[in-house]
Amino acid sequence: MNLFKIISFYLQELPKINPPVEIKLSLLEIFRNWLLEIGVPAKIVHFAEFGILIGVLIVLSIIANFLAKKIILSVVRALVKKSKNKWDDILLERKVFHRLSHFAPALIIYTFSYILSDYPMWMALVQKGSYLYMIIISMLIITSFINGMHDIYQTHEISKNRSIKGYLQVVKIIIYVITAIVIIATLMGRSPFYMLSGLGAFTAILMLIFQDSIKGLIGGIQLSANDMVRLGDWITAPKHDIDGSVVEINLNTIRIQNPDMTFSSIPTYALVNDTFSNFRGVTEADGRRIKRSINIDVNSIKLCNSEMLQKFEKINILKDFIALVIKDIDAYSNVSADAKESLLNGKNISNLRVFRKYVEVYLKNHNLINPEMMFLVRYLEPTPNGLPLDIWVFCVNKDLVNFEAVQSEIFEHILSVIREFDLKVFQAPTGNDIMEAKKRI
Repeated sequence: MNLFKIISFYLQELPKINPPVEIKLSLLEIFRNWLLEIGVPAKIVHFAEFGILIGVLIVLSIIANFLAKKIILSVVRALVKKSKNKWDDILLERKVFHRLSHFAPALIIYTFSYILSDYPMWMALVQKGSYLYMIIISMLIITSFINGMHDIYQTHEISKNRSIKGYLQVVKIIIYVITAIVIIATLMGRSPFYMLSGLGAFTAILMLIFQDSIKGLIGGIQLSANDMVRLGDWITAPKHDIDGSVVEINLNTIRIQNPDMTFSSIPTYALVNDTFSNFRGVTEADGRRIKRSINIDVNSIKLCNSEMLQKFEKINILKDFIALVIKDIDAYSNVSADAKESLLNGKNISNLRVFRKYVEVYLKNHNLINPEMMFLVRYLEPTPNGLPLDIWVFCVNKDLVNFEAVQSEIFEHILSVIREFDLKVFQAPTGNDIMEAKKRI
């Protein structure tokens, strides 16, 4: 008797059964009976039946996966591309929708696992496996969504000043811990709350494992709350040999790009515990400071005679100043008869004072110097290397390359004109100086 005869037999006998009697027949039972009829051993029939049921679950999951990925996900992609919003494109790039599609086959397997009711152990195993799979997929979806939220946040202007990456990493760690607890509880057949109740015993171990993360979180909160470091800030931390621009702020570390394009990392909490300098004020201010000194040879400093004053009066930016000086000297000379006999008796001015005035006027007339900020040309305490003429001004152009160019231009000019004031820049003796001295001897 073949399979078709068995099916015909049951179809013929089914109408003869009394209505109160309920007989449930299935294709699987028909197939099983047919195998037994043709003499297949019961053990093999049992395995064949189990294989068919597993095959049915696999086929259903494949169909669900095909529908979710090839049809539903394709429609979602098309809608996202048509949308003008950026956030949905970011979520698509982060594979949030793609991972959501993994729920379809898992739900199908979990829902139709009842067909294995004759195999309770396998049914429980399939249900638990699909349940664990959905837990892991949920965790991946949430972390992808968090990454997407960070990318969306990066598109806003506030992200340049406030980094939330460290906080999101803390959230992801919490999600990982919760996922691990739920998975362990599921495998042990316990409630997750039961696992949480016993978590206190592992607090010390957890704190030991995550001590850097905990300190990094606290340090990150302090840095953010006090606005100590932002992305793009140039910081220096001599203790850690750090000198560069902040490019990334993580939970545990801060990544620095050095001027030579190499990268360095420093623990987040190190910036709280140790001292560091932040040059953000340079970029936020209306100028970048130029502070440099020129050592003047004190042997070249002298009082100006009339010929020197006449020479200096020809300098356009000093014309008004020298005119006032000459007027003042003449007025004093008319009062004091001894003033004309010696420069020491009169009210005279030194070539160093004239040179300092020249530097002041030159810098004030410079179009890249901000006169509204601190402007100072002064003498520092004399040293064995001469008298330092200290210049303290602020350059409008704060870009490093342009700033250095302006600073170089200023000092090139000052050094080149100092001889016009009969002054000399102090310089340690060189080989040529020693040779000249020997010749004179």
